[in-house]
Amino acid sequence: QVQLVESGGGLVQPGGSLRLSCAASGSIYGINNMGWYRQTPGKQRELVATIAPSGATTYADSVKGRFTISRDDAKNTIYLQMNSLKPEDTAVYYCNADVRRIQYTWYANYWGQGTQVTVSS
Repeated sequence: QVQLVESGGGLVQPGGSLRLSCAASGSIYGINNMGWYRQTPGKQRELVATIAPSGATTYADSVKGRFTISRDDAKNTIYLQMNSLKPEDTAVYYCNADVRRIQYTWYANYWGQGTQVTVSS
């Protein structure tokens, strides 16, 4: 089994910062692309940022210049540094990863349980 566990969410004032973490654990052989998505009630889940094993990154236009995604492959962990937070960043943030399990030859997609980020004064 593989688990993705997010942490670091919470309540922050507009203009503030938060750092989210997502650690993958289990019978992991390797991890390909990883990313962060977010969802608000009544809306579809949307991509926030992704990072490839090479370190190449993509960002939603709404977070470019404010959010930074990074990964530590030794720890099977990704991070999302969120600066200059706005009320519209309020959402449940989900971690996503393509993981190859030990004794398997393909990558499967996994989701974390989500962590709430609330930006409010």
